[in-house]
Amino acid sequence: MRSLLSCLAAILLFACDGDGRVPVRNQHPQPTGSDLLQENRDAVKLEQHDIDLYAKRTGLDLQATGTGVRYLMLRDSVGRAAEPDQWAKVNYTVHLLNGDSAYASVPGKPESFMVEMDQVESGLHEAIQLMSAGDSAVIVIPSYRAHGLIGDQQRIPMRSTIVYHLGVVAIKNKP
Repeated sequence: MRSLLSCLAAILLFACDGDGRVPVRNQHPQPTGSDLLQENRDAVKLEQHDIDLYAKRTGLDLQATGTGVRYLMLRDSVGRAAEPDQWAKVNYTVHLLNGDSAYASVPGKPESFMVEMDQVESGLHEAIQLMSAGDSAVIVIPSYRAHGLIGDQQRIPMRSTIVYHLGVVAIKNKP
């Protein structure tokens, strides 16, 4: 009987690799780098499709940049477009594709940010450089140029495309 218990203890010890842990078979293999790339490509295609549906539903004839940001100039004033290191003073509202409101500037109190420097969406930095003082536009920014995979953890859910209604009040070299 003692030898049977000793034998059973030895088997359990070797089965646990000697550290007391039981090995677990991996039921789901880890994705490879190419699998992850394909998943990202598929997610981008799906998001672009959702933006196409939004444009069709709202009747907006959006122009696309090379990075996936889309825009429609509502008012296109004559003037120099914003450049990096300049201050843009803007009025805005931010919505999700489903129409839910996320953020807005206070009426009569435009907000300022430094182009290519401040902590705003990279898609907004890109779009503002297409605009000059007096312009207004609808700007649709895909998640990968906005708040990414995790959203802003407040009002923008994860992987959300956002829509800016943006009016440029002024472009200045100083705030």
